[in-house]
Amino acid sequence: MINMGEKAGTVMCRVLTDEAKQNADLVVLTSDSRGSGSLVPFATALPKQIVEVGIAEQDLVTISAGLAHSGKRTFAVSPASFLTMRSIEQVKVDVTYSNANVKLIGISGGNSYSVLGSTHHSLQDLAITRALPNLEVYMPSDQYQTAALFKYLAHSDVPAYVRIGKKQLPDIYTNEAEAFVKPGKANVIRQGKDIALIAAGETVQTALDTADELAKVGVSATVVDLVSVKPLDTTLIDQLCSDYPALITIEEHSVINGIGTAVAERVAANGNTKLKIVGFPDEPAIAGTQAEVFKYYGIDGADVAKQAVNMLS
Repeated sequence: MINMGEKAGTVMCRVLTDEAKQNADLVVLTSDSRGSGSLVPFATALPKQIVEVGIAEQDLVTISAGLAHSGKRTFAVSPASFLTMRSIEQVKVDVTYSNANVKLIGISGGNSYSVLGSTHHSLQDLAITRALPNLEVYMPSDQYQTAALFKYLAHSDVPAYVRIGKKQLPDIYTNEAEAFVKPGKANVIRQGKDIALIAAGETVQTALDTADELAKVGVSATVVDLVSVKPLDTTLIDQLCSDYPALITIEEHSVINGIGTAVAERVAANGNTKLKIVGFPDEPAIAGTQAEVFKYYGIDGADVAKQAVNMLS
């Protein structure tokens, strides 16, 4: 039976509130997003440690960088679609080029806004953020990983981008210690012998569903939770290339320059392993519920399992 955990935003708020009570220099900034970012309890508990800049994402990033240079630990929280598009120059110049200790938190990431359409989808955020120097990139997959990751971020001096979604997620892990180890360390959460499935964030459950479907037809699949998109666990990917004839990446992102491309860059150096990238095609995504959209593009357990069987045959 699948246990449903807390939403990532709720977990983020709790961890940041606890950390900020211990450190007056930890400051959260929002762009009219304290509600959608689940940060109302933080604002209530620590009103002097939250800054609301309004619908002004570029200002959000620049102010966060300025405060970071003044010794603050800043968390800039805004919808991922706007944080990584409208304010990307400020991210590039004020945060990564300046190596400012800003944590960029992209809420409602991927296809979370679903029916609001392409203007609100963030299906290109990894393509942009993983190309910027000095910027770590993360996608937590459940409540335990989210908690462990934000505890790390609260004490890290390195700029980072984190994408979280809106919906309640099933538990992938049973505790924080196993969920997040360190930057650049992926987790093998199921061991198989025929094929490896690689995912991050909300599609980790899709990978587990795929493994369950494959087991019904006698195919044993390893499932890997990347969590750290950048730095990438190149050691593990090299080992997967050695151990398996085929890999499939599953992502809530364009098939261009996302997780699949990051893995492909490593696979290309290893020789003969086949790779299939499952994600959103190079076109504006359709509008619909997340479940409807994922099904339409074949990003669900049954459809990915069929592609895996085809690869192996």
